[in-house]
Formats: sequence, structure tokens, C-alpha cells
Amino acid sequence: MLRAGKALRFTPDEIEAYRKLGLDFDGARTQDDIEQALAQWTDTLNDERPDLLEKIAVEMANAKGIPLPARLLRVR
Repeated sequence: MLRAGKALRFTPDEIEAYRKLGLDFDGARTQDDIEQALAQWTDTLNDERPDLLEKIAVEMANAKGIPLPARLLRVR
């Protein structure tokens, strides 16, 4: 990803790599565009695979060393 001020650019290889994950950054030119694409991706993931979304949230929290928010606490 290349940044010039608030403008963003992705290489074709980056776009293809993200597309394999289900993210569509094609045409994203600003941080807001990326946030919208991520929001759409998480909404779809929440609808289709909430278990996978929870695993991603847990791993992100572990990587940052922070606890999960109360509404995301894992119940076994």
C-alpha cells in the first residue's frame, strides 16, 4: 500500500491477496474507503461465519495483549 497524504494506492498483487481473504479493496483510495470495505467484510463474516469472526477477534486481542470487550467474551 502506498500513501500520499490521505490518498492510498494498492498494487495489483495486494488487491489480489486481499481478495483471496474476501476483502475488496479495488477502488479504495482513502482510509474511509478501507474502513467501509472492512466493515462490509466483518458484517458478512458475522452473518456467515460468526465463529471465524470470533477467532479473528481473539487472535487480534492476543496479539495486542488486550482483553476482549465484554460482549465478545468467549463462552465455552
